[in-house]
Amino acid sequence: MFGLRWQPFGVTQSDWARWQHEMDRLFERFTAGVPRRFTQATFPALNLWEDNDQLRVEAELPGFELDQLEIYVTGGNQLTIKGERKSPEGAGGGVWHRRERTFGGFERTLELPRYVDADKVAAEFKQGVLTVSLPKREEAKPRRVTVKIA
Repeated sequence: MFGLRWQPFGVTQSDWARWQHEMDRLFERFTAGVPRRFTQATFPALNLWEDNDQLRVEAELPGFELDQLEIYVTGGNQLTIKGERKSPEGAGGGVWHRRERTFGGFERTLELPRYVDADKVAAEFKQGVLTVSLPKREEAKPRRVTVKIA
C-alpha cells in the first residue's frame, strides 16, 4: 500500500505523459519544416514594475541579437516589442527528432499603467534580457499634497 497515489478517473501520470507525447508527434507532422510563430500571450516573458519616476519592462529573449528586435512606444501608454529568430539551417539534410525551440517572428504589445515620455525611452540588451526604461510623463508622476490646518 505504500507509494500508491489516488488517480482520478483511473488515469496515471504515465498515461498523461504518453498522451502528451502522441499529441506532440501528431502536431509535429503537420508543422514539419514550417517556421512556427511565437505565441503572443507567452512570448516573450515580461516583468513590469514602476517607481516614482519611471516604468521598467524586462523581457526574456534568449538567443536573440539586438538587430533582430524593434521597440515602439505608441499612444503614450503602449509598448510593442517585435522581433524574429531565424531557424537554423537544419540537421545537415537529416531528420529532426525533436524541435522544441520556436523560431519565426513575434510581436507583443503591452498596455502600460501610466503615460510615458516616448522621447526619453531607453533600452538595454544584456545576456538575453531586454530592459526598457520608460520615464513617466510629468502629469503621471505622483505628487505630494500639503494639507493646511485651518
